[in-house]
Amino acid sequence: MKNAKVVYRKISHKMYKLQDVILALIRFWMAKVFFLSGLTKISHWDSTLLLFEYEYAVPFLSVTFAALSATFFELVMPVFIALGLLTRLAALPLLVITAVIEFTYGSFSEHIYWALMLGLLITGGAGRFALDRRFKLEGIND
Repeated sequence: MKNAKVVYRKISHKMYKLQDVILALIRFWMAKVFFLSGLTKISHWDSTLLLFEYEYAVPFLSVTFAALSATFFELVMPVFIALGLLTRLAALPLLVITAVIEFTYGSFSEHIYWALMLGLLITGGAGRFALDRRFKLEGIND
């Protein structure tokens, strides 16, 4: 039994070292998803406004404000996330956008995955390969 514990601890330690690589991959994936969405919105602005008026229909927000803010956050926050700069804060608006998409436009399993990955970045931070770490901006628990 003692040997099994030693083997498990060695394997666990090696897996723990992969955590920062996985967090970087999650950051790059989420940045890609939202940045490409923002580029699509800005390159077809008239269609974007129509979508926000008739398809997305975000309650309590004007069509123009909703479209502008979603486009802004989808273009700016992914840059921060990819760099690992202010990652926890940058992931928050993207999580809100994901929730709005899920509850106003349609339910898709990919939204759950996005929410889980963004939630991981919010709670776990960007990892070692990030500017947050370089500038010593990580949270109390890091």
